[in-house]
Amino acid sequence: MTSTKRILTTHAGSLPRPGRLVQLYAHRVNGEPIDEAALAAEGDAATRAVVARQREVGIDVPSDGEQVREGFFLYVQRRMSGFGGRWTRRPSREFDAYPEFAEVRRQALATTKGVTNFSPPMAIGPVRYEDRAANAAEIEGFKTALAAAGDEFADAFITAPSPGIVAMAMKNDYYPDDEAYLHDVAEALKVEYEAAIAAGLMLQIDAPDLALERHLTYADRPVTDFVGFVDRVVATINKAIAGLPRDRIRLHVCWGNYEGPHDHDVPLRDILPSILAADVGTYMMPFANPRHQHEIKVFRDIPLKKDQSLIVGCIDTQTAYVEHPEVVADRLERAAEMVGDPARIQAGTDCGFDTSAGMGRVTSDVVWAKLRSLREGADIAAGRLF
Repeated sequence: MTSTKRILTTHAGSLPRPGRLVQLYAHRVNGEPIDEAALAAEGDAATRAVVARQREVGIDVPSDGEQVREGFFLYVQRRMSGFGGRWTRRPSREFDAYPEFAEVRRQALATTKGVTNFSPPMAIGPVRYEDRAANAAEIEGFKTALAAAGDEFADAFITAPSPGIVAMAMKNDYYPDDEAYLHDVAEALKVEYEAAIAAGLMLQIDAPDLALERHLTYADRPVTDFVGFVDRVVATINKAIAGLPRDRIRLHVCWGNYEGPHDHDVPLRDILPSILAADVGTYMMPFANPRHQHEIKVFRDIPLKKDQSLIVGCIDTQTAYVEHPEVVADRLERAAEMVGDPARIQAGTDCGFDTSAGMGRVTSDVVWAKLRSLREGADIAAGRLF
């Protein structure tokens, strides 16, 4: 996914879901009965709508917006065996240092009608991939939407979670150790990894765990322990994608898609060497938010391999500010300088806009304005760089 004429635009995957769809997902997560046929119909309609809208605003490499999933990793509990119950995941340790902010955030979340990632199920039995039909239906629905939109995109991608985020967020309450659990999760996820490639789509592996877990699970441990975790997850991903074409796989890493101080985030420099061991063709990282924008410079010292590219987060998914196209262009020009070749960068977002249904902070009208600005900024940068 490189170009010597223009800078391709994409995003991290999830896009705002319609209110009716959010309501259905929220009811289902809360154990309330819903009309599954109505849910499927709403999801298909929403997929067609977001694909068409991506074409309209100038996205080159679209996704299905994750419209048929309640969350970027939570959906696997419905396609895999072994998950049940529920537990409450501890929030980021950074909030311990900001009790006033933590309370305001708690109150805001309590009134949000959506699906939270912090009350996930647990592993209570053997994890196996069971519902291949649901995965196939999502892919088919996406391809149908692409054809309806004119199929004039440069490419298209579909997401699947990292085995690390599933194993960390969906607590092990069955396996004798975390290594065995991680192995089985990865074996199950291989079904989706391989299906994406077989369908002619790019595969994006969402791996916030490779940065986020430092200030969650590993907050009270040495950074070397966390880097060891990153090494294990990357090795597990490499086994799961063995034999798949690396140029069709992109890896999305972030520090958590939430508004907060983020001053406990692990520096990119500490983890990038381990992350770059992933056998993928493209990396996607956030460089629009004010905590990590400066870290694009790390790629000058720790470079990508020559056949790899970088999707540069140029749009902050946690603010309603619509980035000026010149700001987007500046970020892309800076990234091109650090990577060393403008043909090896793409323009993207820091994360998804609705990583779990209804929890996005940016309304859909602003989202589409941001993505249009992404296109305009990418064109400005391309005019200067090429």
